[in-house]
Amino acid sequence: MNKAITDGLVLMPPTFEAGLNLWSREDGRPGQGSWAGQPNAAFVPADQDFGGCLELQKTAATTKIRCFQQIPFQPGMYLRVTTRVKCLSGALPELRIAGYAAASNGANVATAVQTGPTVTLPGYGQVVTLSAIIGSGNRGGVGMVWGTAPVYGHLGIDLTGANGGILRIDDITVEDVTEVFLRNMLTWVDVRDFGAKGDGIADDTAAFIAADQAAGQRSVLVSAGTYRLTGNVTFASDVRFEGTVTMPATARLSCTRNFDLNTYTAAFGNEETGFRKAIQALFAFTDHADLDLSGRRIALTAPVDVAATAGITSYQIRRVIRNGQIEAVANAAWTTATATSVATYSTAQPTRLTGVANIANILPGSLVTGTGVGREVYVRSVNVAGGTLELSQPLFAAAGTRTFTFSRFRYLIDLSGFENLGRLELRGLDFDCGGISSALILPRIGLALQIDQCNFNRPKDRAITSSGTGCQGLMVDRCNFLSNEQDQNVQDRTTIALNVNANDSKIRGNRIVRFATFAVLAGTGHMLIGNHFFQGDNTTGGTRRAGVVLTSTNVKTLFTGNYIDNSFIEWSNEHDANPAFSDSFSFGGLTITGNIFTVNDVASHFRWIVVTPRGPGHFLHGLSVTDNVFRTLNGNIDRVEKVDETFATLDGGRTRVLDFSANAFHGVSQITVSPLIIQHDQASVADTWAVEAGPFLPFGCRARNVTSLVTEGAITNASNVTQWVMPHVLTERGPDKTQIQVRWPAAVKGRALLTIRCDNPT
Repeated sequence: MNKAITDGLVLMPPTFEAGLNLWSREDGRPGQGSWAGQPNAAFVPADQDFGGCLELQKTAATTKIRCFQQIPFQPGMYLRVTTRVKCLSGALPELRIAGYAAASNGANVATAVQTGPTVTLPGYGQVVTLSAIIGSGNRGGVGMVWGTAPVYGHLGIDLTGANGGILRIDDITVEDVTEVFLRNMLTWVDVRDFGAKGDGIADDTAAFIAADQAAGQRSVLVSAGTYRLTGNVTFASDVRFEGTVTMPATARLSCTRNFDLNTYTAAFGNEETGFRKAIQALFAFTDHADLDLSGRRIALTAPVDVAATAGITSYQIRRVIRNGQIEAVANAAWTTATATSVATYSTAQPTRLTGVANIANILPGSLVTGTGVGREVYVRSVNVAGGTLELSQPLFAAAGTRTFTFSRFRYLIDLSGFENLGRLELRGLDFDCGGISSALILPRIGLALQIDQCNFNRPKDRAITSSGTGCQGLMVDRCNFLSNEQDQNVQDRTTIALNVNANDSKIRGNRIVRFATFAVLAGTGHMLIGNHFFQGDNTTGGTRRAGVVLTSTNVKTLFTGNYIDNSFIEWSNEHDANPAFSDSFSFGGLTITGNIFTVNDVASHFRWIVVTPRGPGHFLHGLSVTDNVFRTLNGNIDRVEKVDETFATLDGGRTRVLDFSANAFHGVSQITVSPLIIQHDQASVADTWAVEAGPFLPFGCRARNVTSLVTEGAITNASNVTQWVMPHVLTERGPDKTQIQVRWPAAVKGRALLTIRCDNPT
């Protein structure tokens, strides 16, 4: 730093040749006496050592030489005052650099040190250099500490000691030496001081590394310019970018002390490149685990393939990306890649397609659609040489050779290049898809990924996709999903918020608005707690679609505290290559408790809980629907549950452990209860009372058990004489096996209360 250069300050006092009237014999203030015309002072135009100089005889105890010129002074400035002196004859005096420190009003700043170190002349004719540094700070080498009060000075020298000596004094110079103190003063080092060119051509890698090593506890400054780096650079110190850097795609920049998007944006000149390079560094095994996007909006012109960017395919160390908005910029990079191919499917290899035509055009992560394909089946991997595809799920009815369509959606964040990724957390991110892109695709294999307090705004096709088992133990908490199809009728929507292939997902506290379907969940062990998903439209008597689809039979899954709004829960086995029941588990392990179910403006055939078996022989074995509230608006529905018999029916004779109780029904024509407490009034005498439980029993199940029978009041014969007799019961009577027959030893009449179950309780 040189203020004479950078700020145009005039620091140099006049030469003696310019006139001795410009030099004061006092403090240099206006009106004080000059050296012009003094009998003991004269200008010598040609000295063998100095050229032009001042010749002066010392006659006063302290002889002062000060320039009348006001030499500017600023806080943080360091000025070096220099001259050369020799004694020709007479007594040898002492000399020192000196000056008058002036405040803005011209008054002397008494606290400023206004004389430098004293020097004694060693002999006659010997040239001695006088020098002193004036500065605002008390630093090593500063002989005259002025502080911050002075704004200018009248600078020169003092002659002290013995009188009578004749001296010659060279011109007095003043130079800015602030740069000498700059490094220690500003606590940073500049990469240019270590050889960086900043011209965008020279390789500045070594200079960056050297600057960081020299910084210690100070910061590194990348001053203005464009710096070409050809290799990895890690800053162990704080770094500030005034200039920008360019690097090969494979080279990493790791800013370990200020690892955030602001730093990387400054380093690379724009948010998108900065974001990609920060992602690269995040997975580089350096000492930062958390990438803060600094609340910035990042406009992406193409998907971020995280594995390719990081240059790795497996990572199991906790990493966090948080606090920012990621936005898609419309262009061709977001276009869905679609391929149609003929392939062969065999149930002996339930997750493989063979003999795939046109396979080179099919991308991993593509959605598979076609006859006999369940919802949310994806391509896990592609073997071009072998002509085979690995699928995320089996196909329920696609055996043989047929045509399939493969659609590869484009995602803002694409993790599918990871063969194995665990412990990644996405927190407080806004995926602003804008109907241009999808949001997030998970790794092929993964464990315990967390997505917390994120906003998924208008995804084009999908918000969160799992094309493999990267969803194992997935946690999605307190997120907001806003559809791109909110103005469309339900039956016209195609977007899905998320899908899961593996086990043990925790989906909690989310809000999901008007998707075609909220979640398609394969696997088991899921917990859905406190979510609100609503999928209605503005059509009276309109269609409604499944909000959550379960695609395994024995799901061991919990729905608690959810708000199921204008949608329903569907339970299917569409991801089973052999969907007919054999000797495995059938539909069971599902608990639906403490939820709110609501719907409005729908036809009476709407149902909230739908079981859709894809093959025959299945039955319910372990279903609890308790303590829920069912409510309709603008019209009643017939009942709350049903079996969708499009593909197959349930075997009601094998129902086990089904609890459908303690629910509240509003706007539902027929309530559903099991165990069912039913009152039967027999007005005329009969030895067989037929009790019809069918309308009350869920899913059209049979009346399989009676766990209690209590008579209320007397049981009488035709003569109204009380009969002290004991009946027995026969279950599964009537054409639909939904009746109970109460058999008496004689014809009687009266009232009985029966508790009827549609299941075997064990």
